[in-house]
Amino acid sequence: MARQVSRARTARRIAAGAAYGGGGLGLVGAAAVGLVLAEVQFAKRTVGTGLGDPPRADGLYGSEFARPEAGPGLEPGTVPLRLAMLGDSTAAGLGVRRARQTPAALMASGLAAVAERPVELRNVAASGAMSDDLDRQAGLLLDGELPPPDVCVIMIGANDVTRRMPPTQSVRHLTSAVRRLRLAGSEVVVGTCPDLGTIEPVYQPLRWLARRVSRQLAAAQTIGVVALGARTVSMGDLLGPEFAANPREMFGPDSYHPSAEGYATAAMAVLPTLCAALSLWPESDRLEVARNEDMLPVAKAASAAAGQAGTEVTAARGPWALLKHRRRRRVPAEDVSAPPPNPDPVPGPQVAGT
Repeated sequence: MARQVSRARTARRIAAGAAYGGGGLGLVGAAAVGLVLAEVQFAKRTVGTGLGDPPRADGLYGSEFARPEAGPGLEPGTVPLRLAMLGDSTAAGLGVRRARQTPAALMASGLAAVAERPVELRNVAASGAMSDDLDRQAGLLLDGELPPPDVCVIMIGANDVTRRMPPTQSVRHLTSAVRRLRLAGSEVVVGTCPDLGTIEPVYQPLRWLARRVSRQLAAAQTIGVVALGARTVSMGDLLGPEFAANPREMFGPDSYHPSAEGYATAAMAVLPTLCAALSLWPESDRLEVARNEDMLPVAKAASAAAGQAGTEVTAARGPWALLKHRRRRRVPAEDVSAPPPNPDPVPGPQVAGT
């Protein structure tokens, strides 16, 4: 409990610093942070990436729900929902070979199945991206002639930690992008910073420091974006005990990015919140005490979610937020979409890094 209170206090300070222009708040002592990041960078060099570019999964999913013969306005179910993915290599799906294995494609397939409507997917995530790239990514979605997305999923934060971006700056960039998307009319779901303490080549005693850094940023991200009407889902240890129990299956060949099974686990955890943001999930926002759901001050809800993977936080009223543990549904085992315009792996947008 004391640890959670401390994390809530730190996250609140970071979020406040982001809102009011502060830039010097640290997560833990500078020497400790430097040691953690050096270890993480060494781990990444040790395992190596050896990965090609992530496959592009843009296109129409759930085409069997489309009814092209229907007249305008007669079949609202035929109008595709517009889903966009923003973020870093995890959002882009680095580490898998097939478009249908990326988290964006899995979420698009799942959303189409739940909504019984086709889903048009655009993925503008870039490998190596930090939060300061989100403004560019949002511009790709909003500055053209296409209508804004109905819902956006953002997965970001790991590169901010490993490259020592000040946490207040990280949160400021994220909230700026979320605000821009919300003003355009999009619902937004943010997958918060994952737990870098799960990376196998990072050893104790530095693993617990990496976990602390990651969770503090995740909590601060939640405080910042929930105030804007977005929802968050805790990535935590990459969403569930499956990763801790089966790291060889859940991580890809570089031991850093998820495998196809890992991405499917992540997609299953985000999908309920994605659907709830569009009022499509059978469970309401009412609390279910039997699942330890609660209404808490935002900072406490953010801290609790950071420590429990797969937890949703959404605004309630005033300074309060709902802490939800939505039941996961299995996403479709096979891609239910029509093949994307180019089903072969095509290089996605890249920036330096992972």
